[in-house]
Amino acid sequence: MYLQYFIIIIYTIAIVLIFMYALAQLNLLYNYLSSRKKRKHCETFDLSNSDEVPYVTIQLPVYNEMYVMERLLDNIALIEYPKHKLEIQVLDDSTDETVHTTKTHIEKLAAKGLDIKHITRTDRKGFKAGALKEGLVIAKGEYIAIFDADFLPQPNWLKRTIPYFKNKKIGVVQTRWGHINRNYSILTKIQAFALDAHFTLEQVGRNSKGHFINFNGTAGVWRKDCIIDAGNWEGDTLTEDLDLSYRAQLKNWEFKYLEDVETPAELPIVISAVRSQQFRWNKGGAENFRKMLWRVIKSKNISAKTKIHGLLHLLNSSMFLSIFIVAVLSIPMLYIKNEYAHLRNYFYVMSFFVMSTIIFFVCYWFMYKNIYGSGFKRFFGYIGMFFTFFSIAMGFSLHNSIAVIEGHIGKKSEFVRTPKFNIRKFKDNWKNNKYLRKKLSRNVVLEGILMSYFGFGMYSAFVVGDQGGDFGLFPFHLMLFIGFGYVFFKSLSSKV
Repeated sequence: MYLQYFIIIIYTIAIVLIFMYALAQLNLLYNYLSSRKKRKHCETFDLSNSDEVPYVTIQLPVYNEMYVMERLLDNIALIEYPKHKLEIQVLDDSTDETVHTTKTHIEKLAAKGLDIKHITRTDRKGFKAGALKEGLVIAKGEYIAIFDADFLPQPNWLKRTIPYFKNKKIGVVQTRWGHINRNYSILTKIQAFALDAHFTLEQVGRNSKGHFINFNGTAGVWRKDCIIDAGNWEGDTLTEDLDLSYRAQLKNWEFKYLEDVETPAELPIVISAVRSQQFRWNKGGAENFRKMLWRVIKSKNISAKTKIHGLLHLLNSSMFLSIFIVAVLSIPMLYIKNEYAHLRNYFYVMSFFVMSTIIFFVCYWFMYKNIYGSGFKRFFGYIGMFFTFFSIAMGFSLHNSIAVIEGHIGKKSEFVRTPKFNIRKFKDNWKNNKYLRKKLSRNVVLEGILMSYFGFGMYSAFVVGDQGGDFGLFPFHLMLFIGFGYVFFKSLSSKV
């Protein structure tokens, strides 16, 4: 008797949290649409005037990047900016043979007149944050542009970002990520879908109203004084970029997000790489919620609405835990619904929360048509993409929930880099990549069990109740079955 009410209470809390997150997304959609109607004019540096050209340092934090290192260096060498006002730091924490090949390539570029330095460490303390911090000590630039190894900025990238720093309040300029291998596979398509939502609705929606946004770890520029004023890079979370972003904005630094400046990058093509990236991002988000919660609440510099959006932003990854709880408890709830007639009104009320899915559907459609265009053909393509994305995202919910729980309880783990491939066509071979994890995730077995569990949920739709079944949750269980099945079988096949 008490168990059923415990299940109902936990299920209700989780579904209400998801609904609150959906409402926040709806508010961001409103902000996004309204921002597109009225663009603010900003005073900018005139880079054609040599007196206004500031000194810039480009930092390239790398670690064992055999497959993309040459591509990265050659691309950065094409950046158009006065040579006497530009330096490039290759912050190389590599432990393999790439240390020597990178050094040789850097020497060739330096011989052509490029101010480029190869900076290595014997101790990877602080991981990426530690490398950035160490490079900052000797950086000549007033502004620090940062690119991960898989990013390929356009030659005019600095000319489109640096001018905004004429406004002395701006501490960061962040650009939108592009995807050079978006159409490689279903896996890359759903990653692109999720990232596009973040880089349109969320970043624009928050930034346009002065709410906190985050530097995304790459494809952006920091004012050096802002980094120092905010307390410099810290390596006590797995998302040092989110951490420093909040500390800077709590110090009243403003962030400028440029949706129209796209910086192409490579998406992970193997599920083990996606797992490691997702784990780091989601655990880091929870770690930062733990770290920043009271600083945001107690801040006297920001409005109540900005605080709410900030806390929901920091709780983004925790939505996976709510989704996982709702998913697992949905099958017991199906039996409770058909066993206890006196709870019928409760289930009528709970049916209202299907609005969360409708809200997400509407919000992401505006993102999708902004990238792919509108029309009936595009819309039907979007429907398929939306449900594919949601199914597979739910398939990752166990893996990501574990990351979130570890982040909230303060369990520390090593910074695991995402292996790069330099592959754009499906026929290209990736299985010889030396950086791939050789062992299956321990969660894979549980994901296979959950696939079977939600298969049972679909079966239950036919046998519960006295009226020939209850199919209200059947689509939900079908999506979960597909999502966990995809993650399970994709994880197994990637090791074959």
